[in-house]
Amino acid sequence: MDVLINVFVALHIIGIASLLGGFLTQMKAIGEGTARFTPAMLHGALTMLVTGIALVGLNQADDQTVNNIKIGVKLAILIVILGLVYVKRDEEKVDKGMFAAVGALTTANIFIATLWT
Repeated sequence: MDVLINVFVALHIIGIASLLGGFLTQMKAIGEGTARFTPAMLHGALTMLVTGIALVGLNQADDQTVNNIKIGVKLAILIVILGLVYVKRDEEKVDKGMFAAVGALTTANIFIATLWT
């Protein structure tokens, strides 16, 4: 079971890397007002959602304790990120504030995952 959990953790990290990488590669475009949500950002967020749900289920099946409040907060933030990215995915330019919000929420989700014990 540990190997399977570790595989899903790795996939979860790949998802967050895709989402945050899509944001970071467009830092210059944010300043120019030409930033847009890329398909990699949407797919990364969806990967995070699916693997996160799987990780909760696998950890509970393995009789490990799961902090449901932490998972709920992370899920709420991810749903906001997914909503923003999904709705604006086809637009040529995205508002600076909205694009920055996705980056800030993604970073917040990383810090919640690593610092909240």
